[in-house]
Amino acid sequence: MRFHPPPEDLRRYFTTFYSAEIDPGSNGTLRDSLHPEWGGMRFFTPVGPDSWTDGGQRLEGALFVTQGPSSHPIHFSMPRTRMWGIGFLPLGWAKFIQLPAAEFANQICNGFTHPECEPFRPLATNLFDPDGDEQLELARIIAFFREFKSREPVDEKRILAIHTALVDPQLATVQELVDRVAASQRTVERISHKHFGFSPKLLLRRQRFMRSLAQFMVDPSLKWIGAMDSHYHDQAQFVRDFREFMGLSPREYSSQPHPVLERFTQERNRVAGAAVQTLDRPSGVGDPAA
Repeated sequence: MRFHPPPEDLRRYFTTFYSAEIDPGSNGTLRDSLHPEWGGMRFFTPVGPDSWTDGGQRLEGALFVTQGPSSHPIHFSMPRTRMWGIGFLPLGWAKFIQLPAAEFANQICNGFTHPECEPFRPLATNLFDPDGDEQLELARIIAFFREFKSREPVDEKRILAIHTALVDPQLATVQELVDRVAASQRTVERISHKHFGFSPKLLLRRQRFMRSLAQFMVDPSLKWIGAMDSHYHDQAQFVRDFREFMGLSPREYSSQPHPVLERFTQERNRVAGAAVQTLDRPSGVGDPAA
């Protein structure tokens, strides 16, 4: 698994571009679940995973998978394959995706059949090099988005202000978020749903939960009590959030193998400075000046 930061002119729109080679060995497939995250696209060759949500959506073997922002896990069973992933920051969703984020929240689709994904099919079709030249493939991703005929987000300043506030671990309430953005609560609610996928209240709860989960994934020796975010009042509140966002208890989660996500979060944290994409700053992964 290798992470590639977007070039300077694209950093505001993407989390990372990443490639991976999956080899399940004699097991045939690797099963795991994505954490709640921003929207993204994943491309596979020669075969794709089976993916499904707790809401009943299912994709079988799709080579081009698009997902919206999520507050629930997306499960997958991965065969031996190569893949590229592209993560959209909220500003990137606003710039490149026509569909409001709330309409795609917690959804997955086959990019070769969903009408909103039609503009990205040339990338999916031409991305992979027959010789597996990763740098050439990365150059194709960068060139595609540089040349993509996209719109400039109308609410750019407020999108960035909301995102900057969300990734501040000191921020605790919706009122604090509204004050930081210097807009009405109604405006913040509208922008949050349109470009982030969820209400400000849910986004703040998701950030609190993901800070805790990322801490545990990077250093399991902390145990859950040591990884819990300081904004949790008690362990019971954390357990309720865990069940809502992951569909099971912390104990159940830690007892299951996570062969893809464990490696993913640890390597991402080492290379990019943030274990999960919901902790990425709006001006780039691991950018302390953001």
